[in-house]
Amino acid sequence: QVQLVESGGGLVQPGGSLRLSCAASGFTLDTYTIGWFRQAPGKEREGVSCISDIDDITYYELSVKGRFTISRDNAKNTVYLQMNSLKPEDTAVYYCAATPGLVSDPRAPSEFDYWGQGTQVTVSS
Repeated sequence: QVQLVESGGGLVQPGGSLRLSCAASGFTLDTYTIGWFRQAPGKEREGVSCISDIDDITYYELSVKGRFTISRDNAKNTVYLQMNSLKPEDTAVYYCAATPGLVSDPRAPSEFDYWGQGTQVTVSS
């Protein structure tokens, strides 16, 4: 059974950092493209970052570029999202998602087959 479990969310002050983890079970992450999405109240789910199954090609949404870093640890079957210089507008529920092979649009939730339950990130003073 394919399962994704996110962790690492919480409350952080502006300028702070968090590292989100996405642990996979039931499949091997290194053959899947993994995406991180977020959804704030009243807004649509948006793609934040993505790492491909081949060559670990990465994508970052413009507002997080230079602040967020996606990486994978195949030995732990886990993907991470390191988030630095956090801003109040980063507040959202963050989800990881997986799909076998490549995606044509890493920003599109419809490209991904499997989803975690989400973890809340709140950036506030």
